[in-house]
Amino acid sequence: MDPTRQLIDQVLLEIGIAAYVTGALVLFGYFLTRRPVLRTLGIPLAALGAVAQFAELGARWWMTGVWPLTNLYGSLSLFSACAVTIFLVFAYRYQMDFIGGPVLALAAIALGYATTWNEGYMPAVPALQSYWIKIHVPIVITAYASFMVAFCLSVVYLFKAAVDVRYRARRITMRVAAAGGPSAGFDINAYTAQPRLEGSMRTDTPALAEAAEHGDATAAWILSLPSLARLDVLTYRVVAVGLPLLSLGIITGAMWAKEAWGAYWQWDPKETAALVSWIIYAGYMHMHTRAEWRGTRSAWISVIGFASIVFCYLGVNIWISGLHSYKM
Repeated sequence: MDPTRQLIDQVLLEIGIAAYVTGALVLFGYFLTRRPVLRTLGIPLAALGAVAQFAELGARWWMTGVWPLTNLYGSLSLFSACAVTIFLVFAYRYQMDFIGGPVLALAAIALGYATTWNEGYMPAVPALQSYWIKIHVPIVITAYASFMVAFCLSVVYLFKAAVDVRYRARRITMRVAAAGGPSAGFDINAYTAQPRLEGSMRTDTPALAEAAEHGDATAAWILSLPSLARLDVLTYRVVAVGLPLLSLGIITGAMWAKEAWGAYWQWDPKETAALVSWIIYAGYMHMHTRAEWRGTRSAWISVIGFASIVFCYLGVNIWISGLHSYKM
């Protein structure tokens, strides 16, 4: 390839990595300090990284005539760009800037790892030279990216819920009988030893609310995150984007398999792993309709689901021999 075109490709890749790393640091700073200026700087960096990645993939296709998603490098590059794009869309619609740090950090790690699989500009093997690759792969990768964003939300949910449990365990309940009057019930916070009448604040993290009310800075910071109910709903909405895409990806993959290998389904390790992931997220969507399964249980299902996605996406393709192995 022309050295100038190679330089363009390299520059766009470096811009993407630099934007993600810098943006992750800035948005982690926003997560910790809640300074609006950091959000104002971090969101454009996230957008710059995604644009640079899409441009790099497009430039590869234009310069070589080879579809860029035929290897793990192109696949992971698209995964990073799609995850950041989904984050940006939801951040704009639902004020989800607070998870920008984790999302961009994972995107930077994925893109950095992708560079170790950069095979240059080699044409695809015959089995991948099909129009289905331009349909199936982007759909599946976008589904994976959605689940990564949902995973980040679930981790924040579990973090906030766990801290509230810790604060609740440190509360000391006392019953004091007022002299010459009825008894009054109130809690003493172990951090502040200041009483608060029960029922003075309604929240789904009451122990954090109590501690923040009495001046605990750590509790006030954690309480500034969205409520557990909102985090749960946001996770559900992101999964509701990913699951239909994964379903469509499995269907298009089956159609491609029929054309390439003569059968819609062969219980290849990749197919089986994708089916397991689909069952987990379908279970998440179903169980979320039950009130007793919303919240912590749903968050754990989301975390387990993303672990299954990582295994399906990387574990199967790299470490297990099969029709989808990148080692082939």
